[in-house]
Amino acid sequence: MATDKQTGPLNGVRVLDLTNVLAGPFACHQLAHLGADVIKVEAVGTGDLARNLGSDPDLSAAGMGISFLAQNAGKSSLTLNLKDPRGKDVLEQLVQGADVLVENYRPGVMERLSLCYDTLKQVNPNLVYCAISGFGQTGPWATRPAYDQIIQGVSGVMSITGDAQSAPLRVGYPLADTIGGLTAAMAICSALNATPRGAYIDVSMLESVLATMGWVVSNHLIGGVAPSAQGNENPTSAPSGAFQCADGLINIAANKDEQWVALARHLGREDLLSKEVFLTREDRKTNRLRLKAELETVLTTRSARDWAEELNSLGVPAGAVLSVPEALATAQITGRDFITRFASVPGVDRPVDVVSVGAMFDGTRPTVSTPPPKLGQDTTSILENLGYSRIQIETLRKEGVI
Repeated sequence: MATDKQTGPLNGVRVLDLTNVLAGPFACHQLAHLGADVIKVEAVGTGDLARNLGSDPDLSAAGMGISFLAQNAGKSSLTLNLKDPRGKDVLEQLVQGADVLVENYRPGVMERLSLCYDTLKQVNPNLVYCAISGFGQTGPWATRPAYDQIIQGVSGVMSITGDAQSAPLRVGYPLADTIGGLTAAMAICSALNATPRGAYIDVSMLESVLATMGWVVSNHLIGGVAPSAQGNENPTSAPSGAFQCADGLINIAANKDEQWVALARHLGREDLLSKEVFLTREDRKTNRLRLKAELETVLTTRSARDWAEELNSLGVPAGAVLSVPEALATAQITGRDFITRFASVPGVDRPVDVVSVGAMFDGTRPTVSTPPPKLGQDTTSILENLGYSRIQIETLRKEGVI
């Protein structure tokens, strides 16, 4: 039985999610999976921009775009006009009972709304306030707008992605947004464990990405080696990269000498072990393309999945290069409760499958029990819990505050 808000490790933690598109919503999605009560605070009438993004135009037009569905399950939705004093008052009442507030406005926006950390900590001194931005809250680039592709470019990620002919190349998914979101979720969980509680967290997507590029950055800072695009080759070892098989590519990482020996023998190419050009790791790195060609004379005779099965049994790390649908269909993924299906989702005419977090707790996968919300679907119940009467709520709705 998967965990939910009643049993997750963040059970009892309330999060106010004032974020849009991906980095912030993804961070709060992780917290929701871990059991937090996440209230998504959205703009009146429009909501999160991700509601209108994704590959299905009908869902986007209905305000339930696939990009929104992907990281907003387990949240409730409240619409508020934060430019109206009454909307600010509602938010401040929510802050009184909240543990965390997450926002990814451009630096300076929350100050102009009079809802910055310095203001809100007067309302709740124990509040963990997390601001996610492209470049951080200070520095010469702080006020620049930033989307994932911008960060991929300025971080150097694109310069080392692809090969000498194709680089610079964008990574095929929103890497910077996702890493920024994970960094925020990690920082928030750490701050929740602090005593006394209460903190201002400044998450920079640029710095979050650079922090994950440890080997690349350190090769430059410590080794004086300029990072470059290596394509499918692992520059630290050989044979280590992607190799052609009869039906596609296989990744093989024979990074240890004993793995290299086992690989050569299994392929019937024990003769390569005594060749002077392949004797040491450095020799194999220097002559990696020649070695690749030699190995592919055998690898191309059979399928990638067959080779992967055999090589892994010998302790040689290997895996067929799969498409995303193929990866999701593997027994490894289908057998570990990684995907949650919602048979009924408000405003959506089909079941919705969403992924969970990449961790299990005592053999149990954290997940959420409620589907992604329609825009503002929980506004009335949230305001009633704050003590607003039905008449007050209808007045706020008619006047565009909610």
